[in-house]
Amino acid sequence: MNIKTPEALAKMAGVLKSRPKPPVQILVSVGTCGLAAGAGAVLKSIYDEIVERRLENAVEVVEVGCMGLCYAEPVIMLNDRRSGKRLIYGDVTPQQVPAIIAAGTDSIAAGTRTIERSWYYPEFEKPEPGELQARIVLRNTGRLNPEKLEQYIENDGYTALAKALTTMTPQQVIDTILASGLRGRGGGGFPTGRKWQFAAAQPAGEKFIICNADEGDPGAFMDRAVLEGDPHSVLEAMAIGGYAIGANTGVIYIRAEYPLAVRRLENAIGQAREAGLLGKNLFGSGFDFDIQIKFGAGAFVCGEETALIHSIEGMRGEPTVKPPFPAVEGLWKRPTVVNNVETFACVAAIIRKGAEWFKSLGTTGSPGTKVFALAGKISKVGLAEVPMGTTLRDIIYRIGDGIRDGRQFKAVQTGGPSGGCITAKNLDLPIDYEALKSIGSMMGSGGMIVMDEDDCMVNIAKFFLEFTLDESCGKCTPCRIGNRRLFEMLEEITDGRGTLETIEKLKALSAIIKDTALCGLGQTSPNPVLSTLANFPDEYIAHVKEGRCPAGVCQKLIHFDISDRCVGCGLCLKNCPVNAISGEKRQRHTIDQSKCIKCGVCFRVCKFHAVDKK
Repeated sequence: MNIKTPEALAKMAGVLKSRPKPPVQILVSVGTCGLAAGAGAVLKSIYDEIVERRLENAVEVVEVGCMGLCYAEPVIMLNDRRSGKRLIYGDVTPQQVPAIIAAGTDSIAAGTRTIERSWYYPEFEKPEPGELQARIVLRNTGRLNPEKLEQYIENDGYTALAKALTTMTPQQVIDTILASGLRGRGGGGFPTGRKWQFAAAQPAGEKFIICNADEGDPGAFMDRAVLEGDPHSVLEAMAIGGYAIGANTGVIYIRAEYPLAVRRLENAIGQAREAGLLGKNLFGSGFDFDIQIKFGAGAFVCGEETALIHSIEGMRGEPTVKPPFPAVEGLWKRPTVVNNVETFACVAAIIRKGAEWFKSLGTTGSPGTKVFALAGKISKVGLAEVPMGTTLRDIIYRIGDGIRDGRQFKAVQTGGPSGGCITAKNLDLPIDYEALKSIGSMMGSGGMIVMDEDDCMVNIAKFFLEFTLDESCGKCTPCRIGNRRLFEMLEEITDGRGTLETIEKLKALSAIIKDTALCGLGQTSPNPVLSTLANFPDEYIAHVKEGRCPAGVCQKLIHFDISDRCVGCGLCLKNCPVNAISGEKRQRHTIDQSKCIKCGVCFRVCKFHAVDKK
């Protein structure tokens, strides 16, 4: 396959779209989450059943990326091309496969779990009632085989690149991205078109375009899903960006902890080169562009663009003061654009469909959609892509199905360790960049960690700050020393040694760090502390004045006692890891407080609710 012209691409896409297809299509989710849950065995069972029933010409099996239904993996979807019927099965086992295939889409196989589809594709279909999700970034993820270039081409792949190179000037490409209002999806939401314009305005010469795939926020897995499920969309967008700014080289900076994403990226790059979609003289335009992969340094701070650039150059991943900005002086001192995976995943669709199409979703200041990774105490862990302006309540309760085990919602952390916690009073806030900033949080990359009544907010702040301490490069004093002092003060509070003065010191030091740290990591590191202090002051007061953790999480403030409800079954005694419990059969047991390590095993195993946690 060698595609030299837009006409050749269009011809190939037409042939692929018109070729006969089996009446039934089975999509099998084989992203990281699916494979970890056992999708490999399910896939084998599907192939075996098709052979046994001689359905090779009647059923097409497509190995796709994550569908976003991580809570229900392994997941498969049946599409009946004749009737248009769709069925999604979750928690599929190899043993259920024969019944599922036998039932087809005419009925639901007995003993299985079906899932109601909750997304639509604004490019292809209109939303059905009750559908909140609109897929632009995830338009191909979970719909096509990421290891087959033909399927990407069949779904209009590389037509945006052909359009840009043969019918648009570099400035027209930039103008389209500017008009769309696309903002960077990896942090503060800087307008993508403006960043490209800055780099394009620099003198002609060597320039670079970098994809930041160093996804490091706790609970975030959006970029991984895109790279595993639709790698060509990122390659195509990088080539478009390279043409717009005058760069001939792209670099994908990716976490080594994403082996499946790396393998599929390497495969996609090889396929694109072989097809003439990367390399020399793309579409006969005279434009050369190629992409290389660089592995991340395993440091969260390398998600900051200047630290990332230094890491690619072989130096320590430490940020530097801006200006100069990378668009003026970046990789090897040359003009460089750095965008994240999700930002690039929007570009080809915008070039194909136009700026107004993209702006038809979202809000005036934040057009388009945003992908969120739902994690924590939410019932349905997974990926959700929603138009900007969707409320937190809709995301958590309508898409995520609320809090697990009927517990009460307490807070949600957005923006990872750089963001802040959002409470129930803001659940109806329409989410966009400015709205989140107005309540002390931020969009960040899109991680959304949901917490319930059993979470201690002081401990949550300590968790995120500990993460920042581990990931700080240590270059500047406010981050290196200041955050260490913040963490020590939080430890004092959770250990029962804090005072009201400690709380005031937390506030003062947090403000200093925000004003004086070198990079975004340090400047935003106090956010979890400040937002929990603002939203849950009573919890801090309870820790320092009453020596009590209201959520019963902070171990040094917990006390376990065995009450009169004890029937002497001995279950707690047998399970105590430090032999702190004693007592005779059918007699009330006791806990030796000098030996108790506050692990809570006795509380969890007691069937008679005789262990009290105070």
